[in-house]
Amino acid sequence: QVQLVESGGGLVQAGGSLRLSCAASERTFSNYHMGWFRQAPGKEREFVAAINWSGISSWYADSVKGRFTISRDNAKNTVYLQMNSLKPEDTAVYYCAADASRRAIVVRNADEYDYWGQGTQVTVSS
Repeated sequence: QVQLVESGGGLVQAGGSLRLSCAASERTFSNYHMGWFRQAPGKEREFVAAINWSGISSWYADSVKGRFTISRDNAKNTVYLQMNSLKPEDTAVYYCAADASRRAIVVRNADEYDYWGQGTQVTVSS
């Protein structure tokens, strides 16, 4: 059972930046594709970004493309989400998730991810 712990959330003004981190409890982390998702009040959880197991390839939701960057350090069992040019509509609880299936492709569907962190709140003020 992989445990994921997010950190780095907080309150920031529009246009500001935050860096989220997600630390995994096991070395098997390096075998997993990883994703970031977010959920705003009254809305469904949505895909934000994902990165393959090696860190070579990444994918983004259109709403964050060009502003957010996902990366990982397998030696530290950690995945990151650098968020720049933040907007009030980015306000949400952000979750990291691990896809332990070892499938060849990275997926955007939250239902396909096996392990989830507890979430970290990001609030962007206007």
